[in-house]
Amino acid sequence: MAAKFQALFPHLDERQRRLAIGAEARSLGHGGIRLVARAAGVREGTVSRGVTELESGEAPLGRVRRAGGGRKRAVDMDPGLRPALLDLVEPDVRGDPMSPLRWTVKSTRQLAAELTRQGHRVSADTVAAVLREEGFSLQGNAKTVEGTQHPDRDGQFRYINECAKDFQAAGDPVISVDTKKKELVGNYKNAGREWHREGDPVRGQTHDFPDADLGKAIPYGIYDLTADSGWVNVGTDHDTAAFAVASIRRWWHAAGRASYPHSRRLLITADAGGSNGYRTRAWKFELAALAVETGLEITVCHFPPGTSKWNRIEHRLFSHITMNWRGRPLTSHDVIVNSIAATTTRTGLAVRAELDTTAYETGVRVSDGQMGALPLDRHDWHGDWNYTLRPEEHRRDGIPPIPPQLEPGPGRAWLVHPALTGMGHDQWGHLIGELAAAREAQREEDLQQRRGGDRQKTPAAGLYTGRRPGLTLVDRLLATLLYERFKLPQIAIARLFAVAPQTINRRIRKTHRLLDQIGHVIAPADHRLATLDDLADLATRLVITPTPQIKAAS
Repeated sequence: MAAKFQALFPHLDERQRRLAIGAEARSLGHGGIRLVARAAGVREGTVSRGVTELESGEAPLGRVRRAGGGRKRAVDMDPGLRPALLDLVEPDVRGDPMSPLRWTVKSTRQLAAELTRQGHRVSADTVAAVLREEGFSLQGNAKTVEGTQHPDRDGQFRYINECAKDFQAAGDPVISVDTKKKELVGNYKNAGREWHREGDPVRGQTHDFPDADLGKAIPYGIYDLTADSGWVNVGTDHDTAAFAVASIRRWWHAAGRASYPHSRRLLITADAGGSNGYRTRAWKFELAALAVETGLEITVCHFPPGTSKWNRIEHRLFSHITMNWRGRPLTSHDVIVNSIAATTTRTGLAVRAELDTTAYETGVRVSDGQMGALPLDRHDWHGDWNYTLRPEEHRRDGIPPIPPQLEPGPGRAWLVHPALTGMGHDQWGHLIGELAAAREAQREEDLQQRRGGDRQKTPAAGLYTGRRPGLTLVDRLLATLLYERFKLPQIAIARLFAVAPQTINRRIRKTHRLLDQIGHVIAPADHRLATLDDLADLATRLVITPTPQIKAAS
């Protein structure tokens, strides 16, 4: 239609053009006026006037407006209109930095209103036409400006590429890992569109408040670069380093070991931050335990800070998962797991997914001594980003790993005095033994859930292969005794053990459950303590010397 008008209009006068476009609009029926106006490049009012003239049956006037006749354009009648408009839309470039519309939306209506206030009477349509003449168009923001780049950014990319090619040439696995965006579980709006009957969309809740029962889903992905396959461990608790390594452990036992039965090495490419960041000590500590368990030499190469979008898992796995469940409310964990597992591509991507309901503790700290004991070799090129964990028990200078912590921490032995615990040394030792056995059984059960199966390698007898706690088992029992036996407030106990009150609260709750499991009941004492000063006074009356001295509250 536009091509027809373009060819016909030069041979017609003004009225003939109106009649031609009016006739065309009448033949199209409802909506024809707008369609013809766009094709002919005229106002809808002009087309409507042509329709009216045709329907009125008036005779031809026999007169044609001479060239240059008609109403003048607003920009021709008001030379200051165009500069004033540009000053409003470009205050940061060449206009007034104190523009009245600097902090408001610059719609054509707002611009027209401001120009009218300044004395330039103009309509919103005219403003839009002038802006198009000046080369403006409606555009969104573009995420193209990067932050400060590390000087060795390109060098690290080349190093990762060379390591990956070396591992793949030797037939060893290379995986890309990361945590996908956390998803709310429930009948919430999900971005994207799906085919449904017109006027019958899937209806979700109006507010995205988390459901207390369903919680959230934390998909941690492992993408095998060689096999073009993905594994996603959908957690329900916290995105911690233990959860990240547990996801890799599950992938290895369920898929990796079968795909690479003769491999003794594993290369992991990961982002610089998050639960698998290069500064996260717990990440290295958990990987060391995985290396011992699987017998694999685990090499990790981190992408430089600010370059996570180059991690292959983002555009090889996560993007396809997002496309697969677009427009569909994630109403349950089963829906999330099944949607992830059903993700495929035309190039052959295969994905497996599992639900992980294990509880992962937050706030775990790894000391300098524990880091020094790790069998970790830093590479010559950026040892902070590139390192290898050997499949060896945690040793340092030939000293075997720390045995189970059946003694109190430094300076806390005085708390084990029978007058404070309410039991003799034999009874105390028997309780510690039962508690250690119950805690080890509980820990093994948690590890089995994280592994997704039974242990593949028998732990060495008498060696502690797990994470060294900040508070020993005896410390936890002593804190529980002070709270249950003497009613000492947890905030005071936290100061005594030099930890956060939240940590004491969690340790007391877990220890109390273990005591219930073995059937031990803590008998209340005759004294009730309210502060550490009260505890110091009680120790003095019992001829017990605290080491170190209890500090009075400041």
